[in-house]
Amino acid sequence: MLIDTYGRVATDLRVSLTDRCNLRCTYCMPEEGLQWLAKPDLLTDDEIVRLIGIAVTSLGVEEVRFTGGEPLLRPGLVGIVERVAALEPRPQTSLTTNGIGLRRTARALKEAGLDRVNVSLDTLRPGVFKTLTRRDRHQDVLDGLSAAREAGLTPVKVNSVLMPGLNDDEAPDLLAWAVEHGYELRFIEQMPLDAQHGWKRDGMITAGDILASLRTRFELTPEGDEARGSAPAERWLVDGGPHRVGVIASVTRPFCRACDRTRLTADGQVRTCLFATEETDLRAALRSGAPDEEIARVWKLATWGKKAGAGLDDPSFVQPDRPMSAIGG
Repeated sequence: MLIDTYGRVATDLRVSLTDRCNLRCTYCMPEEGLQWLAKPDLLTDDEIVRLIGIAVTSLGVEEVRFTGGEPLLRPGLVGIVERVAALEPRPQTSLTTNGIGLRRTARALKEAGLDRVNVSLDTLRPGVFKTLTRRDRHQDVLDGLSAAREAGLTPVKVNSVLMPGLNDDEAPDLLAWAVEHGYELRFIEQMPLDAQHGWKRDGMITAGDILASLRTRFELTPEGDEARGSAPAERWLVDGGPHRVGVIASVTRPFCRACDRTRLTADGQVRTCLFATEETDLRAALRSGAPDEEIARVWKLATWGKKAGAGLDDPSFVQPDRPMSAIGG
């Protein structure tokens, strides 16, 4: 198992397939984009599948989520999903995406074995979407969401980040829309993972702000810790159910004590936390001819050194050098 010194066991693997993205969200990267990883530095499809196979068959990983950057930009995505879904034991598979390419790929991904998707959408207003993402692709995301639902990639979850002065008044409208369309909405506090290092705690929209806004229109009943388990989102029943809304409060209500995640970057680095400043290189082991047993040993050793928490409340907290687009969600 992937166990750390605090007794936490990592059973959820987040795999970044690329650091590239076709949006330029203001809370993630600058308008001009970033210096992308060079192709030789990226894991190949075979290397990705091999590492996931080691995690699933030898290290107890039960869930695999493909992330980016934007994972739909990975040319071999459908084939990777198909090979991972064929592993024994079969892991649960999901994809976090901006949704732009889902209309043309949702059916193929479902047939390959993908179980569900999380789609990022921060606003219902096309103009605000263009301001936030610096791209005029709002309708493409809506079409992608519909395609995912029709393909059976359910439950379709929608991730939203609220930004001061832009979309911070949209929480009730977003929830009403999600309920109407059968999507499960999750609000995510803005995290200090932007490439510009411009994040500031003062003025950020907190979980408390979000819940207060939602309660102006809806009755929210907490599901409680037992229903939550190790999931990052605290969830509430909306007007008695069955619809739910979640809030991921990484900054103001950290959930590190129940964390069950391990992360693999697109260039083959293991990260034990989104906010880690250290990485462990599995790509070098792969390319030097190390057997699966040695790679598993290195991965276990990295997990054993996982810190107790992200340390966001520590005055000495240092934002990671890598932005979210290069880590994977």
